[in-house]
Amino acid sequence: MSVLELLHGRYVHNRRISVLSEWCSNLMPRNASVLDVGSGDGRLARLVANKRPDISIQGIDVRVRTDSAIHVEPFNGTSIPYGDGSFDVVMFLDVLHHTNDPTVLLSEAVRVARQVIVVKDHMLQGPLAYSTLRLMDWVGNARHNVALPYNYWTPAQWHGVFDKLGLTASSWESNLKLYPFPADLIFGRSLHFIAALQLPSRGSNSEKPRSVILSVRRRGFEACD
Repeated sequence: MSVLELLHGRYVHNRRISVLSEWCSNLMPRNASVLDVGSGDGRLARLVANKRPDISIQGIDVRVRTDSAIHVEPFNGTSIPYGDGSFDVVMFLDVLHHTNDPTVLLSEAVRVARQVIVVKDHMLQGPLAYSTLRLMDWVGNARHNVALPYNYWTPAQWHGVFDKLGLTASSWESNLKLYPFPADLIFGRSLHFIAALQLPSRGSNSEKPRSVILSVRRRGFEACD
């Protein structure tokens, strides 16, 4: 392990999962069953479950780790191995940019989720965005043999796919403050977002996430157009 990887694990990864667990826990409907797609070591999902004891979380991943913090089942990376409407929530936390076409898994999530799809991922916008994201991706994932297609989408690409699948963002946040100052000025800025997506024709009947106020406080979804 290089010095850079060691520093990432000690000072970046721990803060990242702590901050993201706060965002995610506020986006979960009450008493929800949650499927974490691409759960990795499961630590982030475990933190979310600890903050929200009313919900249940299990994971799937193409590489199941023996030390995972939650129960994880293997899957092939394209087809979610559960029936239609099996979970209240399907979430992708920094997963979709590791696929060649995020539309494939998002389509599967529309099939499997009953209420909400939660997506945390990157946005390709701003100076040196691609180079910055690629560096972060390599440092955080290369040693774990995670697929690295470096497939980062612009805001317009995300919006286009969500519209195509009939998904509506009830909550969208792009100021996540994942990193301490001043690192967040370089590695945070407008490169990240987290969104709660309501399913087509079911949004009016399902419970809204607890933090829909986020979409009022910072309308990052429209501002990125």
